[in-house]
Amino acid sequence: MRRVLALAAWGYVVWVILTWTLTLEQLVFGGVVAVAVAVMLAPLGGVIGPWWLFTPRRLLVVVHLIAEVVRRILVANVKLAARIWSPRLPLSSGMVITPTHERGDGGIAAVGIITSLIVDNQITDIDRRRHLFQYHAVAVPPENRAAARRAINGPIEDLLARFEIREPAR
Repeated sequence: MRRVLALAAWGYVVWVILTWTLTLEQLVFGGVVAVAVAVMLAPLGGVIGPWWLFTPRRLLVVVHLIAEVVRRILVANVKLAARIWSPRLPLSSGMVITPTHERGDGGIAAVGIITSLIVDNQITDIDRRRHLFQYHAVAVPPENRAAARRAINGPIEDLLARFEIREPAR
């Protein structure tokens, strides 16, 4: 029952964010859909409920993560606009491979999605065996893989590591 409740809560949050409509009909229909999907997905495995985020320490990490991502998105967009509008700035786009410290499915997915929100780098491939991400970068860092990690996925991984996520109970 706890698994169904957690899945329904996540589903409902996603529904509200995607529809962005707060009419009574929309909210009720979203709740029904969220519960139906939760019942179907519950046998597939454990899940951490959204209430897990509301401990003071984790909430602080979430706020810090959101602030860092928003800052990186704004900086990347300003840099890209400057590259587009100023022909003097060289375009050094290409592929870059960075190491990752993430090992779990959730961590890898989170880093890939969050870093791809930032317009500078879009994830294109993951090598799970060698623990590498491959990105298409607007501006390829000129140094080695460790420097690329510090510039692209390292700060996000470091913030995610502060969550202390453990596998949910099965």
